[in-house]
Amino acid sequence: MKHIFSDWDEDLPPEANEDYDNLIRSLERKTGFGLYFVQCTPAEADQVIGRMPQDLPRKKIAVLRLVGPIDNLYQRVHEIYQQRQFEVLLITGLEYSLYKYEKRKFGEITEGQFSNLSSVPPILNHLNQQRERFRDDFPVAFVFLLRSFSINYLIHRSPDFFDWRSAVYELPTIPEVVEEEAFRLIQEGDYGEYLKLANEQKIEKILEIQDLLAEKYESAAIRGSLQFELGSLLHSAQEYESALAAYDESINILPEYPEAWYRRGNALGSLELHPEALASFEQAVRIQPNYYQAWYNRSITLYKLKRYTEALASFEQAIKIKPDYAQAWFKRGVTLNDLQRYSEAITSFDQALKIKPDFQPVWYNRGVALMNLQRYSEAIASFNQALQLQPYPPSRGIIIGDLSPNSVKKPVTKPDFDIIWYSKACCYAQQGDTDQALANLRQAIAQQPEKYREMAKIDPYFDSLREDVYFQSLVREGC
Repeated sequence: MKHIFSDWDEDLPPEANEDYDNLIRSLERKTGFGLYFVQCTPAEADQVIGRMPQDLPRKKIAVLRLVGPIDNLYQRVHEIYQQRQFEVLLITGLEYSLYKYEKRKFGEITEGQFSNLSSVPPILNHLNQQRERFRDDFPVAFVFLLRSFSINYLIHRSPDFFDWRSAVYELPTIPEVVEEEAFRLIQEGDYGEYLKLANEQKIEKILEIQDLLAEKYESAAIRGSLQFELGSLLHSAQEYESALAAYDESINILPEYPEAWYRRGNALGSLELHPEALASFEQAVRIQPNYYQAWYNRSITLYKLKRYTEALASFEQAIKIKPDYAQAWFKRGVTLNDLQRYSEAITSFDQALKIKPDFQPVWYNRGVALMNLQRYSEAIASFNQALQLQPYPPSRGIIIGDLSPNSVKKPVTKPDFDIIWYSKACCYAQQGDTDQALANLRQAIAQQPEKYREMAKIDPYFDSLREDVYFQSLVREGC
């Protein structure tokens, strides 16, 4: 990425220079306490911090960069003022203390909507209550470098403090800054990383993107990409409807953007709108035929729609593109299990295990297929392998399969140990090993008593044990 702002003044349009020059003149004249609020982007704030010591050579300037939420600004200022006295203090990062306490839904975060907030962030209570101490103890011009959202927040939620302002300045955002900030957010964009962010961090990024979208300088490509990142952030916060609206905006601008169609399909799937999700995934693979994740999620959606044969073909397309796609081999096997094509299912599960030997659900579902083929010893061995492994982390996609108390066992996607114990009990019962059948059934019932007692009462796999006194006691009250 190119470096910009080698000489900040040269890059500023005349009106931006004028606002900045007015701020400098005011600070030159000011002695003692004062509150200044400067509306600007983080990149512009950095430029102000870098430039101001040259433009105010007769003033002692300090910088306080807040990098997280705080409740007590006075104490932070006091600590640095004791180390060395200064006349101007530039403060960035106050917004972190606001985002942490924003309780509205992410999709409703827009500037100026503050009437429904139930509480004031502690930092604002602190500023309201301590404003006289700031004035009396610090003969300093405080310059808060803030986004427009944060200034509006102060106006509405901390009026006592804000009313002491000496002035408010707005540095007009210049095209180069918009471009630089937009590219940074787009390049940093990663859905997996968004999932790891705390709520206030997500809010911060959402507001950054909204600020940039409010500008008029971006190209269509940048606007479309920013809408995509906004959708991904909202999606990571489980705000599916708002995410869908952002993805739609991205697609309206960039109709051939396969990732936006793919994420749109995921959001629709999360809203249980499966026919619409299917159409979105199909657009993604039309634009990018080798998009194996889109083929995979298309398969999952078809399965949810009970279109199993089509789902199977779609899984196979994903595998054709990415042969080492263990999850696709696994779900292909689950689909074959559901179609009662058990031998083929076992072959698919074995392929998944060649790629990921510790894939616990594969071992379990492989056992289910063997069970349905009445190969009980092999099924038990497969279940035992599953018991040796930790349950696989649950998928964030669509879960398929279920276990039903029928003569043909259904697959599950992420088995817990209790269902594995129960399945082993079924196998041992069919082998005539009553002791092992009862021992494993007891293990399952110990973990979920009501569920497995009711299942065992009607499951044909236990018909041979109906007259057994211990079995009767176990399903009646547990032992």
